[in-house]
Amino acid sequence: MLKALRALLSKRSPVEDTGMNYLVAGLGNIGAEYASTRHNIGFMVLDAWSKASNAAFSAMRYGDMAEVSFKGRKFHLLKPSTYMNLSGNAVRYWMDKLRLPMENLIVICDDINLPFGMVRMRKSGSDGGHNGLRDIEFRLETNTWSRIRIGVGNDFHPGGQVDYVLGEFSEEQKEAIASICDKVIEGVKQYSTVGPDRAMNYLNTRPAKNREEA
Repeated sequence: MLKALRALLSKRSPVEDTGMNYLVAGLGNIGAEYASTRHNIGFMVLDAWSKASNAAFSAMRYGDMAEVSFKGRKFHLLKPSTYMNLSGNAVRYWMDKLRLPMENLIVICDDINLPFGMVRMRKSGSDGGHNGLRDIEFRLETNTWSRIRIGVGNDFHPGGQVDYVLGEFSEEQKEAIASICDKVIEGVKQYSTVGPDRAMNYLNTRPAKNREEA
């Protein structure tokens, strides 16, 4: 009996024991030519977090990975190397590898349906036309995982969406990126400590400029 119990416990991952491990996937495209583009805001958030935590990314299967900790929680930061449209391959592999429940997955991406700087967090939902989210939903066979969408605006003419998301932010917008990243990072931390609802209350607010415009 005791032997069987030990065998069962040995098969359980630390995630199942503690629930303190999270996969945070920032979406983007690999390559220097894409590094500063709107589509890579997910990468930018993870780069800012790893830099602030003195954590280095390492090339792993399906992407670059770094680990950061906060109040006993461990965050596995993933920048998929599969390009945006195949992001699901990387997310599915690492969710299985780390043996994480869906509630411990957070995906960060850009969103042209939101004004620049606006952040929206949801615990589930549609892909909203985002190819990276669509592929993750397809590979995981569910949409019940949290996503943080960062507004990049939609100042483009009909048919110009691809060039727009693969274009760079304006100089004024670039100055705001650091504070946007900080807000998203804080939101993820709150998600893990005080829960998704409190995190959504924190993140789902209009930037001051957008409130004035509204």
